Amino acid sequence: MELQKMNGHEFDGLESVAEHDEFLPKKDGLPKKENRFTDFEGKTSFGMSIFNLSNAIMGSGILGLAFAMSNTGIVLFIILLCAIAILSAYSIHLLLKSAGVVGIRAYEQLGNRAFGQPGKVVAASIITVHNIGAMSSYLFIVKSELPLVIQAFLGQHGNTGEWFLEGNYLIMIVSATLILPLSLMRRLGYLGYTSGFSLSCMVFFLISVIYKKFNIPCPLPVYGNNMTESLIAPVNQTGLMEDDFCLAKFFTINSQTAYTIPILAFAFVCHPEVLPIYTELRDANKKRMQRVANISILAMFVMYLLTALFGYLTFYMGVEPELLHTYSQVDPLDVLFLCVRLAVLVAVTLTVPVVLFPIRRAIIQIVCPDKPFHWARHIAIAVVLLVIVNLLVILVPSIRDIFGLIGATSAPSLIFILPGIFYIRIIPEEQEPLLSWTKILAACFAALGFILMIMSLTFIITDWVSGVVHSGGGH
Repeated sequence: MELQKMNGHEFDGLESVAEHDEFLPKKDGLPKKENRFTDFEGKTSFGMSIFNLSNAIMGSGILGLAFAMSNTGIVLFIILLCAIAILSAYSIHLLLKSAGVVGIRAYEQLGNRAFGQPGKVVAASIITVHNIGAMSSYLFIVKSELPLVIQAFLGQHGNTGEWFLEGNYLIMIVSATLILPLSLMRRLGYLGYTSGFSLSCMVFFLISVIYKKFNIPCPLPVYGNNMTESLIAPVNQTGLMEDDFCLAKFFTINSQTAYTIPILAFAFVCHPEVLPIYTELRDANKKRMQRVANISILAMFVMYLLTALFGYLTFYMGVEPELLHTYSQVDPLDVLFLCVRLAVLVAVTLTVPVVLFPIRRAIIQIVCPDKPFHWARHIAIAVVLLVIVNLLVILVPSIRDIFGLIGATSAPSLIFILPGIFYIRIIPEEQEPLLSWTKILAACFAALGFILMIMSLTFIITDWVSGVVHSGGGH
């Protein structure tokens, strides 16, 4: 198809026409315009866009991937990780193509284009609920880990009652001094530098995991009473260590294997951030943004795989649901992993503002979509969101089941269901008939999301009924 240049950007012929045509009906004799990519000149570089999207993908779930591998085996885990990464890239392709055809730059506006106001409300609600859950999970890590890091650096054993060792106070301080100022940036692209630093912290975490693989023996020596039973190799009736405790398994099926797919799917959720990053990308076009997405997903795939592999090959069957906690059980005074825990804390803290941006955009799209930017509204929404998240983290003692319920419904919706049905509804039938293989594939993609949602909800409800608690990673 012949390419046409418009406003300094290249688009496929049909998409470029669609992006510049008015598709909403006129009211009172005046055209009703909706925000389009071509209405905004992006200034964020290609590299900074990769940092922002990679940081949006990277979540606390990386700490649970070694445990997930112990419940699937190495080969099955790699197969599942590859499948989820490819499906996530395809999902972004559907979003970008739908956005390119109608010139819309927000997830909620795609919902409006596909299903009217109900679609817009549903998309905005799912984004808000999912990202509030993600922000809360990050602050829960700060609440639990930061006091321990401070105690270790002060040489204290246990909480001695000082206010600066109280997790609830610490998350409020971190929110007010670090997260809020970064959340007040007007453009998401400005967070590229902090996103790059956040990713550097996670690379340091990965390097440390690889290094420790060659320094921690299996079976593990018992350092003291801090060792949990899961880290000590079991013995059989003859008093000999079980042979398979320190043996890597390639395929494993157990009661928690089915949890791996939802865990991996949640680990690649970045779709609410894709279109805002696309909007702010310099020289933006669909092909260029797809390259940003592919590179980001590939980078996170490599980090996820190496972290899971070396974490699993360090502890084998002794790996715990939270990998950092496993290392602290081996040697609580290990200086390297004290630094690593601090680096992870910095990384998750710097990720919160990136996750907050789509929530604020979703709220604005619902409440006042036609009003121009205003600093008071911009600041007020950020403050209210952080207050809500802080209250959730402080008042709810155990929010694992709530996060599980949110994740089981929102993650499949954002990755599979909404991109698939948006594509079917938005792409004109004269361009792609309803029974074309691309739309049939999109319908199968959405159906896969429903299957994953039903499967995840079934596991959660079964756990609630049976009283069995399964641990895993979050986003």
